[in-house]
Amino acid sequence: MSGDLFIFVNKPRNRIKLLRWETGGFVLFYKRLEQGTFHLPKPQDASAGKLTIDYSELVMIINGISLEKAKKQRRFYQQNDVDKM
Repeated sequence: MSGDLFIFVNKPRNRIKLLRWETGGFVLFYKRLEQGTFHLPKPQDASAGKLTIDYSELVMIINGISLEKAKKQRRFYQQNDVDKM
């Protein structure tokens, strides 16, 4: 109920499921690629098996953009906005 979205990717990385809680129950989004794979960023701690990404990174992953080559520009954030991230 915190607004988090949980992402599950299969081993061949051609299917992705997004699980989110909304009022009244869970919502499951599912995408299967006919060809190609989802390019996922490498987690900082490989033993944990989890990774935190923001919405813009998720959209890029789903649309087939590799995050390794994408460069995120520095932006101004108010202090209370940074606390929410």
